[in-house]
Amino acid sequence: MPPPIAVKLHPYDPGWAEAARRETARLTATVGKVIITVHHIGSTAIPGICAKPILDLMPVVRSLAELEVSRSDIEKMGYAWWGEYGLPGRRYCTLDDRVTGERKVQLHCYEQTSSEIARHLAFRDYLRSRPDLAREYEAEKARCAKLHPRDSHAYTDCKSAWISHIEAEALPMLR
Repeated sequence: MPPPIAVKLHPYDPGWAEAARRETARLTATVGKVIITVHHIGSTAIPGICAKPILDLMPVVRSLAELEVSRSDIEKMGYAWWGEYGLPGRRYCTLDDRVTGERKVQLHCYEQTSSEIARHLAFRDYLRSRPDLAREYEAEKARCAKLHPRDSHAYTDCKSAWISHIEAEALPMLR
């Protein structure tokens, strides 16, 4: 299990989208035979709101078994492999800066048939289309960061009820 990290929210940076494209290209160049697509998710994918400057990428793969075969290639890229990490059907990997030790990227890998893909995309797209809700989410993130400035795990738990509520609104919009 990765240890908790400090929660430092930064103003939105338009460069996050380009950084996500660069990391996606690096990932697909290394293990592209397994990857169907890579989605940029999480707060850095929602224009205009503050976020921890950590890219959340969601590689959608043909099969988790094939991804497991590529594990050593992903680790050679500098990623730590954490397995499911509490979410069945996911493979979670983190990339930290080798000099500063700060987290740079989190991979949330799912098999193409996983319902989790729609959940992540629905949340992201709903907030992109609803700036009012994106601002509410930003306020919730700030509240949780103030309560848990040194514990990213507690910060994530703190905002989970808000996220679940919005996901319940967003998922029907996909249909």
